[in-house]
Amino acid sequence: MTQNYLPPRIHVLAKPTGAICNLACSYCFFLTKEALYPGSKFRMSDEVLENYIRQLITAHQSSQVTVAWQGGEPTLMGVEFYRRAIELQEKYRKPGLTFENTMQTNGTLLDDEWCRFFKENNFLIGISIDGPRELHDTYRVGKKGNGTFDQVMKGLRLLQKHGVEYNVLTTVNRANADYPLEVYHFLRDEVGTDWMQFIPVVERINEKGHTLYQRGDTVSDRSVQPEQFGSFLSRIFDEWVRNDVGKVFVQTFEASARKWLGMPSGMCVFEETCGTGLALEHNGDLYSCDHFVEPDYLLGNIMEKEISELAALEKQYRFGQNKRDNLPQVCRECEVLFACQGECPKNRFLTTPAGETGLNYLCEGWKAFFRHIDFPIQILTGLIRRGYPVSEVMRIMALEDAFSRAGRNDPCPCGSGRKFKRCHGLRKTNAKGETRIR
Repeated sequence: MTQNYLPPRIHVLAKPTGAICNLACSYCFFLTKEALYPGSKFRMSDEVLENYIRQLITAHQSSQVTVAWQGGEPTLMGVEFYRRAIELQEKYRKPGLTFENTMQTNGTLLDDEWCRFFKENNFLIGISIDGPRELHDTYRVGKKGNGTFDQVMKGLRLLQKHGVEYNVLTTVNRANADYPLEVYHFLRDEVGTDWMQFIPVVERINEKGHTLYQRGDTVSDRSVQPEQFGSFLSRIFDEWVRNDVGKVFVQTFEASARKWLGMPSGMCVFEETCGTGLALEHNGDLYSCDHFVEPDYLLGNIMEKEISELAALEKQYRFGQNKRDNLPQVCRECEVLFACQGECPKNRFLTTPAGETGLNYLCEGWKAFFRHIDFPIQILTGLIRRGYPVSEVMRIMALEDAFSRAGRNDPCPCGSGRKFKRCHGLRKTNAKGETRIR
């Protein structure tokens, strides 16, 4: 009897234009995938589209189906393509089934028609922006090398004008990683977003400088350095935990809190295993993952087999289990393994001091970040467990900061009226030499 490996819930990232994009962002790992389909027009046909929607519904074992669109640049398909997708969702909808349509876009082609369509059909739009103009335009450029900041901001303002639900995706790269607060304040205050994703750029190259099949154990000079990445996240976290908890949602911070609570993180990179997020190319080819659109990870074509069959292949199951099973010993013994789980397999290309392969390139950055946030995250998660508002963590951190600044003979910041040395200045010191409020 053949074992069925189909997980309870899968996520398919559909790329109706394949790798084709109207921009030429320097660090884009997907543009080179065009070479996998020589001679293709890179447009998903109506036949593939209908099979995709029907099969996606069949493959889901839950009451909500997420229909996710990416690229390349998915808006190159035009609005009518997505109108047909909505019609097909209605055609194959089962009783009690709901849909969530999402799209990741560079925002440069958005206009009023697009935004009206998104609003009418409750799309969640992810828009890519890397910070203020000088940081964004370093790598996010057009075909002629021109900056795209103004075009992106125009598209973003149109989303806001029409009341479209959106979030912001920011890559953390060699250029912007040294300016964490400038990036965060720009997104929070000038863009006006309250939901952010920070994605590290890790661009592997081989001895010839090629990136197509992710070979080699070195990275491009656009890639964020591990220590940079850890510092970037830590400095933004310090700002967030003191001022913006409950007001601004940062995906990595939300995921971290979930891990400290012993819950699934909601981010595949932090889960013990993976394999439930697949990538669909424009011609119906289904791959193990968006970051593994390579010949070795091709599962099959949905015009020949159902998504449910391909997602349940033992090959895909093993792909997901390998995330856990191929961890080097140094990771298995790491104090932050519960949070990191070795992060994404695509970044595991270093060798440990003991000679084991599979160490994550970003390891030192992640360790520094998770160690840095441990104390405030424990406060935050303690509030959650006790049913208190999470915003209380900001008051506690303000007190902690005041205690750290207080002189021995200053009035204690707690308001007791006693001198600091006679009150919270008597705080105990833990084994790490850190003081904590008694």
